[in-house]
Amino acid sequence: MLAIGALLGTALIAVPVAAHATAAPAPTAGTAVAAAAGLDDPAKKEIAMKIVSSAENSSLDWKAQYKYIEDIDDGRGYTAGIIGFCSGTGDMLDLVEYYTQIKPGNVLAKYLPALRRVDGSDSHAGLDPNFTKDWAKAAQDAEFRKAQDHERDRVYFNPSVSQGKADGVGVLGQFIYYDAIVMHGDGTDSTSFRNIRKRALSKAKPPSRGGNETAYLNAFLDARVWAMKQEEAHSDTSRVDTAQRVFLKKGNLNLNTPLDWKVYGDSFHIG
Repeated sequence: MLAIGALLGTALIAVPVAAHATAAPAPTAGTAVAAAAGLDDPAKKEIAMKIVSSAENSSLDWKAQYKYIEDIDDGRGYTAGIIGFCSGTGDMLDLVEYYTQIKPGNVLAKYLPALRRVDGSDSHAGLDPNFTKDWAKAAQDAEFRKAQDHERDRVYFNPSVSQGKADGVGVLGQFIYYDAIVMHGDGTDSTSFRNIRKRALSKAKPPSRGGNETAYLNAFLDARVWAMKQEEAHSDTSRVDTAQRVFLKKGNLNLNTPLDWKVYGDSFHIG
């Protein structure tokens, strides 16, 4: 599942210097209009949710993941829900606090003291033995599902799309940002989104600064792979190598369907 840092901010991207010299083909009117829609276009957002779910849950059915919860032994405690909210990284705490604001007395509210105590660790103290059962029970509540959507968008999706648009990258680039921010968070550590972006910027310019989009995104993915390899739990880089890099090599900067990719050896298709 997604393991994440607590805070989010901004970040950038880069690419191979040699590739940077290649001029990007002029977009047609059709692609320009489509690109302008961004990853926040409902159809594109649905695609993004499915691709992330393929990596996080080995399934395109992302809506089935509201009830998901387990400890994947990555040092972040419980990982749960549609975006891998973690008990050890603060975003699960934020989610349950928000849920409790909109629905006081919910089945998870009683775990708030424990979630505050275990934040920053992999401890289950005060959560076991019934937290996983109560999480699944909460997932039957439409308000909890809405709360997960809200926190996903607030903490991960909206900031990554906003930064992507500011950097001048299209739908694929915005998705590449989103997937990175989901896994790495946007804290101050060297493998956070903002520092992956900074590492990429040292290699190539984003389109907003006159750079070539493909070269820039390749540089970002290079930086992302480096970050993933710094941690054993993320050392399998296939979600980049056989998914995002495949779309980029095909020049599919607008993430148009059909899409075919592999993650961790499993094949996926969106028609």
